Amino acid sequence: MAPSGSGSVTRGCKRVLHWIPVLFISVIVAWSYYAYVVQLCIESVENLGEKIVYLLAYHLFFIMFAWAYWQTIFTKPMHPLKEFHLSYSDKELLERADRGESQQEILKRIVKDLPIYTRTMSGAIRFCDRCILVKPDRCHHCSVCDKCILKMDHHCPWVNNCVGFSNYKYFMLFLAYSLLYCLFITATDLQYFIKFWLSSLPDTQAKFHIMFLFFAASMFSVSLAALFAYHCWLVCKNRSTLEAVRAPAFRHGPDKNGFSLGISKNFRQVFGDEKKYWPVPLFSSLGDGCSFPTCLVNQDPEQPPTSPSQSPPNKRYTKSSYDDRK
Repeated sequence: MAPSGSGSVTRGCKRVLHWIPVLFISVIVAWSYYAYVVQLCIESVENLGEKIVYLLAYHLFFIMFAWAYWQTIFTKPMHPLKEFHLSYSDKELLERADRGESQQEILKRIVKDLPIYTRTMSGAIRFCDRCILVKPDRCHHCSVCDKCILKMDHHCPWVNNCVGFSNYKYFMLFLAYSLLYCLFITATDLQYFIKFWLSSLPDTQAKFHIMFLFFAASMFSVSLAALFAYHCWLVCKNRSTLEAVRAPAFRHGPDKNGFSLGISKNFRQVFGDEKKYWPVPLFSSLGDGCSFPTCLVNQDPEQPPTSPSQSPPNKRYTKSSYDDRK
């Protein structure tokens, strides 16, 4: 009983520690709200019109940033559907089989009716021995969550969550609105920062808040701009962070552009077809997270056409076959 209790305490401590980066960001944002609204707008800005415009614009950016951040943190990552999990009989067969070709033959039989086109670098079926399932395309096992995550991008400590199919759009909007939030603060705080720096305004408590607010917003703007630009590039290429590091392998070998459909279609894979939902932190990504169109796969003419769903359904597969490329 003692080891079990000790393990439970350790897991509990780890869960608490994982929230420290989120708490740090929350404290910084809460202080920035006080510094900007109270110390800058209310205490330092004298022109009423300027004060109203600053407060209205600031709260718009703040609300959208907080909304996107909340969605990124608390949207649960999606896991493979039950069709990808091995049945009890298949588990027994796999356990009894010798490692190597025998196990691969069993896995090939299991995946023949599943929309799976990626392989390991050695050409084997991608199988997770911890979750006991065949990995869908673009699915990876997260060592922090200890689960397989659909279209996993990365595990982000700043949101204490896996960024994947279910919340990648929210993550992109979080980066966009946090960058706009910091740029807006930097731009509107600049003139008062200069005035305080040149001692042309009274030496009050607001001086220190405004100076540190400018420095913090400026530094965060630089790092956020670089991260946002990188993920914009990934969206345009239809790659995850993991796929940018290691290209997905298909039957013909690794292909970094295997899932790229062109910039417009790549963008819509993440943000959806309806433009009114693009700037809003609501789910609108295309597909179900288990199967993805690729430039290497054609629609099977014997199968009825399927249209992408705007929300993840219980089950939706696209039956496809490979081009024989010489």
